[in-house]
Amino acid sequence: MRKALRWLLALTVLIGTLGTAGVATAAQAGQVTDIKDQLLAIPGMSLVQEKPYTGYRYFVLNYTQPIDHRHPSKGTFQQRITVLHKDVSRPTVFYTSGYNVSTTPSRSEPTRIADANQVSLEYRYFTPSRPEPADWSKLDIWQAASDQHRVFKALKSVYTKNWIATGGSKGGMTATYYERFYPRDMDGVVAYVAPNDVVNNEDSAYDRFFTKVGTKECRDRLDAVQREALVRREPLEQKYAAYAAENGFTFTTVGSLDKAYEAVVLDYVWGFWQYSLLSDCDTIPADAATATDDEIWTSVDTISGFSFYTDQGLSPYTPYYYQAGTQLGAPTVQFPYIEKKYVRYGYQPPRNFVPRSIPMRFQPGAMRDVDTWVRHHADHMLFVYGQNDPWGAERFAVGKGAKDSYVFTAPGLNHGANVAALTADQKALATARILAWAGVPAATTAQAKPLAPYDARLDRQGVEREPTLRP
Repeated sequence: MRKALRWLLALTVLIGTLGTAGVATAAQAGQVTDIKDQLLAIPGMSLVQEKPYTGYRYFVLNYTQPIDHRHPSKGTFQQRITVLHKDVSRPTVFYTSGYNVSTTPSRSEPTRIADANQVSLEYRYFTPSRPEPADWSKLDIWQAASDQHRVFKALKSVYTKNWIATGGSKGGMTATYYERFYPRDMDGVVAYVAPNDVVNNEDSAYDRFFTKVGTKECRDRLDAVQREALVRREPLEQKYAAYAAENGFTFTTVGSLDKAYEAVVLDYVWGFWQYSLLSDCDTIPADAATATDDEIWTSVDTISGFSFYTDQGLSPYTPYYYQAGTQLGAPTVQFPYIEKKYVRYGYQPPRNFVPRSIPMRFQPGAMRDVDTWVRHHADHMLFVYGQNDPWGAERFAVGKGAKDSYVFTAPGLNHGANVAALTADQKALATARILAWAGVPAATTAQAKPLAPYDARLDRQGVEREPTLRP
């Protein structure tokens, strides 16, 4: 087994070496000076588009990847990446959302802190970065980490300074998994609001979270609206049916309009705390029992979204639900304030949100392996969570054996928590460590601050509302 693993590692390194040999040779010979030419000199790299942005060069690219990194001869696919180029003398931040890549220039927080270049990668099997036909068994965290490893190896000869991996939510999970499988690639990891579902069928941490988050007044308002939406299921489902017909929505994957309706309603409380702040409680109907059907509908639709569990809403996120049902796990919470007669399905498993034509089998050891590695081997890793974010109820922790690694919580923040929202001392420490890992340390921790000035277009803060219950 060890010989086989060494052979696989050698093969992966060989592929990366072959992928970068062309650009390294050309650069050494002084033949390639323009950054676009350097990027396109990498075998397998092709240009989709270059977009202008003051102070940067911004490229949308495709990179040829093997469908199966264990058997690279068995087909390839095009994986989309973007490069926000500052200067080859600057460090580089490797960003992924864990989903699709945006083709609009933007900077992650570590990119601004270190005044760095940024390489952003689309997660495999999110379109258009999906093999055709798709062998779904090749969508797992090791294959995705190996995608990142090959991109890093290809670009390291161009961007030779320090690299930091980052991402938020599923992107934070992705950065963590990458570090677990390829711990020698990055000089640091900054993982934001990354869930860590070690034991998939033990989710009591979420139940405890929902009894304490925010204030009792706010929790009571949300619970009452959620319950009322189930009490009024019949008239509101009639409204839902009309809404679906008007928009051409169907429910083949989830199975029925009734299942989709309950899934949306049961996401309501979670969705509020994931995307809203305590100050937003004033927008929730104060007396659900006397609220009109339209008021209940509007509140649920605004927070959960009645389009989310339709076939059309689920389809773009099939890769996520596939992973949730095969490796990542998915949360289940209880609803003690709702009579059992009103809850027909409860939190539905990821299997219900993936077309039945795609086989799925859960691997219970995948997250345990990552969690154990982080606790005992994390090195130069920073985890940032929001105090009021449900996804932080099950989080990563660092223990004995971890080095220069931290877990911080931003007070009062939701799924958009970041370093800037930490307490002053933690913010200073986190900023200083990011700069040090990037190879541009501050003189002292107290003096640590972002090196690049704020740009309203590039540095959009906050959390974007995403369809369905997912990180």
